[in-house]
Amino acid sequence: MSTWPNRKLLDLLQIEVPIIQAPMAGSDSVALARGVCSAGALGSLACALLSANEIRDAAREIRQGMARPFNLNFFCHTMEPPASAAKEKWRELLRPHYGRLALDIDAVQETRLRLPFDDEVCEAVEAVLPKAVSFHFGLPASRLMDRLKKLGIRILASATSVREAAWLEDHGCDAIIAQGFEAGGHRAMFLETAVASQVGLFALLPQVVDAVSVPVIAAGGIADARGIVAAFALGASGVQIGTAYLFCPEAKISPLYRQALQHATDTGTAITNLFSGRPARGMVNRYLREAGPLCETALPFPYAATLVTALRTASEEAGSLDYMQLWAGQAAGLADALPAADLTRKLASEALDCLGV
Repeated sequence: MSTWPNRKLLDLLQIEVPIIQAPMAGSDSVALARGVCSAGALGSLACALLSANEIRDAAREIRQGMARPFNLNFFCHTMEPPASAAKEKWRELLRPHYGRLALDIDAVQETRLRLPFDDEVCEAVEAVLPKAVSFHFGLPASRLMDRLKKLGIRILASATSVREAAWLEDHGCDAIIAQGFEAGGHRAMFLETAVASQVGLFALLPQVVDAVSVPVIAAGGIADARGIVAAFALGASGVQIGTAYLFCPEAKISPLYRQALQHATDTGTAITNLFSGRPARGMVNRYLREAGPLCETALPFPYAATLVTALRTASEEAGSLDYMQLWAGQAAGLADALPAADLTRKLASEALDCLGV
């Protein structure tokens, strides 16, 4: 394969293609990560919903018959249980939506919460030794960071502003993922709080590149070779792609979700906190139109999800998109439905052709 014009990320991660498959909790899979890795890029697996033993098992599956670098992703949020009054307000807001689906909101059982990176999970990561670990919502405690870095594990983390990027570099990150406002899924905000002032990728990217000395990875609205080339022109050392990989057969999404993606439009997504309590970009449906999309009553992350899970499940079982969580970025309409390895090779080949190298 031809030489890429910027090798910082390739050398850091010991990969051949400067593409990272975005971790997407609940939608990515071992098969998806393996496919991306097999093409010389960096496959990722979201681990926020996995136990320590499940992380060990998944890493073994990714490595089976293949010695390629891969990435494990974790959240770094704080767990602050909401007050009873806040929980009751959230329950009352959701009650009519439950009634629409003939569900009893008072019978809802607690669901498994997304937990932050901790000592138990760190031990699992130490045992499997991935090439890279990426973090969302900031970084874990410095003692946990030190444990990973002593083993040579590369630390990646997402920033939504120059201030966040500089903070991540100061706290030991080996590379920064600059997440533009176009990106699907959760906003990585951890110092920033104002959703309205979040920055688009091609305004954010060159400013982050100028502010830090570590490699910068562009994320948000990149779904074809043109986006990759544009990112490199603005100083990126690589790109992270999420929504485009949801079109791959290896993605663990339902037929309804897949069908919705195939009809996605540039204006068909919005930032919402209605599913998890944190701002995230997903496809607009009835739930977002009627209750939000940004709602002050939503419980903080990850507690809002406890009551919403039943709505999501019932909606999908009824064949309706009304309450489904449909994370997607603004460039879904540019994606090709190919197996993960084929898509990765196609993106890389076309980008190199455009770069003329």
